Amino acid sequence: MYELSFEKLVVFQVAAELVAECQRVIDQLGRGKSKIKDQLHRASTSVLLNIAEGAGEFSPGDKAHSYRIALRSACECVGIFVVLVKLGWRQPADLFAARELTVRVVSMLTKLIHSVEARV
Repeated sequence: MYELSFEKLVVFQVAAELVAECQRVIDQLGRGKSKIKDQLHRASTSVLLNIAEGAGEFSPGDKAHSYRIALRSACECVGIFVVLVKLGWRQPADLFAARELTVRVVSMLTKLIHSVEARV
């Protein structure tokens, strides 16, 4: 099977792991939390999709824009983790793996954005 170049990016692969880990968190939340579940699903998926979208851009400015959207969505995931803990719906240890993946993605996206913007 042919693999697109962005699928080989480590940041894309870690973002895919983040989507799966966030889905595990979502699956563990009880009933009556559909809004926060949907928000986490959309935010984590947005990270992955915007990395893919940015990789498909030719203009460095457009690439950086998509990567910044992915970065904001990753930060949103961390905010959702804080809400889940503060409301007592999850313990910090329950979110450790998801948070660690998010921190990795944020770090990689920040470097990627700086690298792309240096080409502008």
